[in-house]
Amino acid sequence: MDQEVLKANLNGLERKLLVLVNEHKNLKEELKALKAENQNLRAAMKTRDEQISGFHNQLKITKIVDNLHPEDGSVSELKKKVDEYIREIDKCIAHLSR
Repeated sequence: MDQEVLKANLNGLERKLLVLVNEHKNLKEELKALKAENQNLRAAMKTRDEQISGFHNQLKITKIVDNLHPEDGSVSELKKKVDEYIREIDKCIAHLSR
């Protein structure tokens, strides 16, 4: 009778061990997936920060250009040139964010 109780206990322990091993395996896979997601989110955040920085620079340039008082055609040409640069920068940012 003692052997039957021991076998039953052993079988119970084996089942519990299998459950724990499977749970450990699942948790490791989940951790791996979460780490990958975290890395992707950090990369996306870095890209967004770079875009925001670019937009801040664009805003600063626009403010500088708007504060210039045109006395002759050179300032008007300067505004056009800066606008071209801003459009080119926007294209570069759009290309980098793909």
